[in-house]
This record gives sequence, C-alpha cells and structure tokens, in this order.
Amino acid sequence: MHATAKRLLLEVLGWILLGVGILALFLPGPGMLMTLGGLAILSSQYGWARRLMEPVRVKAWRGAAEGVETVPRIALSALVALVMIGVAVLWLWSPPAPGWWPVAERWWLFGGPAVGITMIVSAVVALALLGYAARRFHRHPAAVADVLRMEERYRARRRHRVEARRRLRRMRTTGVPVPTRVRRRRADAVREGG
Repeated sequence: MHATAKRLLLEVLGWILLGVGILALFLPGPGMLMTLGGLAILSSQYGWARRLMEPVRVKAWRGAAEGVETVPRIALSALVALVMIGVAVLWLWSPPAPGWWPVAERWWLFGGPAVGITMIVSAVVALALLGYAARRFHRHPAAVADVLRMEERYRARRRHRVEARRRLRRMRTTGVPVPTRVRRRRADAVREGG
C-alpha cells in the first residue's frame, strides 16, 4: 500500500470515528470510545490530535488504575455494567408502557432495538476494559507507579511548553530576534497541522 493511500485511509477512518463518536456522545452508543479511537488514529497524522490525546491518555490510564484499586470498586463497576445489560434486554423485549408512565407512550423505551443493542455493546466493552484494568493494575504497584511516572512526564512537558511560549512571547515583545531553529520548528508545526 502506498504511503499516500495509507495516510488517506487513516485520515478518513479517523475523521469518521471522531464524527460518529461525537454524535454518539449525545445518542446511545459508546461515544467516548469512538471519539478516543478517532483521535488516536488522527494523532498519527496531526500534531493537534497528538496534543489532544496526550492528556486524555494520561487521564484514562490513571482512571483505569484508580478504578480497580479496591475490590468494592471493581464489584460496583461490574454491577453497573450488568444492570445496564439488564436494562438493554428490557429495551429489546419492548413491553408496553406501564400505567404509571407519566408522559406519552411513544417516550417509553424510545429508539427501539438499536438502543438496546448499543447498550449491550457498551456494557460488554465496559466489562472487557474493567477486566483488563483489574488484571493490569489491581495489586500491581509497579504498574500503578508506571502510570504515575507517565503523568509526571506529561506535566513536565506541559510546564516546559508553557515556559517556552512565555519566553518566545517575551522575545517578540522586547524586539529580541527569534532564533532560526524556533522559527523552523514553528513552521514545521504549522505545516503538520499543529
């Protein structure tokens, strides 16, 4: 496969996943996962997507590590996913609206079977991610320490970028010429989409 075709395929796939993921944030479905998947694919092509993905990646790993610190947290997460599957089965079964339902009957289990199916898929993905996180982080202090080091490296890079921007701004306001390598890096970042 030619590099151009591969890049085009990755861009199209990334943009589609990102768009559908953003829509699924408001509609039933695994919107956050699709949005992150789209950003992850686009981060191989665009600097702005890489910069957006870095804090998300750090927070996701930290959340995964913290979410399985204790057995009650793991059990509660699994229970929520199982309840979600139960509600999805009810959605697929589509019983008539009960007499106590206060609004129009059309709002009872709206969306039909598609909503139930996406709820089941979301719950299964949640259970799979919970299992992965539990296997990787529960009672594994070295893995948790790796996540904390990754978070510290991210914070250090962020502090460095902020300080570099301040220095560059000061240089421009005081009339000091900007070094050539800084201008080149800036031009490269603009060309690459960042």
